[in-house]
Amino acid sequence: MRIAVNTRLLLPGKMEGIGWFACETLKRITKDNPGHEFLFIFDRPWSDEFIFSGNVTPIEVKPPARHPLLWYTWFEYSLPGVMKRWGADLFLSPDGYVSLSSDTPSVAVIHDINFMHHPEFHPFLTREYYRRFFPRFASRAVRIVTVSDYSRNDIIETFGVSPDKVDVVHNGAGDAFYPLNGEDKGAVINEITGGSDFFLFVGSFHRRKNITGLLRAYELFRKRTGSDIKLVLAGEKMYGYPEMRRTISRMSFGHDIIFAGYKEPSRLRMLYGAALGLVYVPLFEGFGIPLLEAMNCDTPVLASNRTAIPEVAGDAAHMADPENPLSVAEGMERLATDDNYRRILVERGRQRRKMFSWDRTARLLWKSVERAMLEI
Repeated sequence: MRIAVNTRLLLPGKMEGIGWFACETLKRITKDNPGHEFLFIFDRPWSDEFIFSGNVTPIEVKPPARHPLLWYTWFEYSLPGVMKRWGADLFLSPDGYVSLSSDTPSVAVIHDINFMHHPEFHPFLTREYYRRFFPRFASRAVRIVTVSDYSRNDIIETFGVSPDKVDVVHNGAGDAFYPLNGEDKGAVINEITGGSDFFLFVGSFHRRKNITGLLRAYELFRKRTGSDIKLVLAGEKMYGYPEMRRTISRMSFGHDIIFAGYKEPSRLRMLYGAALGLVYVPLFEGFGIPLLEAMNCDTPVLASNRTAIPEVAGDAAHMADPENPLSVAEGMERLATDDNYRRILVERGRQRRKMFSWDRTARLLWKSVERAMLEI
């Protein structure tokens, strides 16, 4: 079978959650299924690091699809012709977009539908595109894959699709994430903060990630404790996020916030391993890969009690209300002062992380693809 794959988010040095999902699953699926041909469809020149095996044919299709108008052009005009010309039997889309103009059956991976509940998290054109087209993508797809039971139930209820059509395929964490030894931990702390302990946030600076709420909690934590623990933010801004800049400008301890930028996994592992704890308190999340990455690095986790995060974290995180800065600040205070509690969370994380792996993710995604093959 010839399977076309939307690989426009395979971008060297720029991948985040959905990109890593695509990368980690596709490298396994293509190698494990040599009897099938995979057409990797990129919207710009590709990197050879993503051509995982000999049964992968890369194809560049213009224009680069990074804006709602270009999304529409790419998926509804450019993509259908390419799939027809190459004789694709199935289209797999790791970011959930499918072509409504193509007759090729599709499997859509819809990670979450936060835009249906919180349109204010997105610029006008982006949210209007999502809210107009994703219900239609869900209806058109032969099968839908999503990354948590929370998202599965949300998609079924919000879009009115059949429960039999939606499969849960949890995320994993890469092999690059494992604990640091003590010597390396000290070196990283000296490099990043000059010797001070630090809390870590990992992810895009998107409104749904609740960075402003985290900053307010950090300010409150510092005032309550008199601690000199710093806050390191690893990621990049999305949609500008002016509220974050305004919040920092009003903080007493804004000078102790360190922007580490985007980090490749090998470098990100160093930050996780040296951190006093991961503080991850989004308002809405379909999964939360940083939770697993932190657990793999033996880093205790303070997490939001909303949406899919409790499902992923289980009992291996201190849960806090992301809309209550005091709740988050109290969690930070406990991680900062209770060594035994941190050890308990680390041990629980070691057990919890065994439930998730990219190998398992790839196997389950391929099973969904096989089910779709039988249904077309």
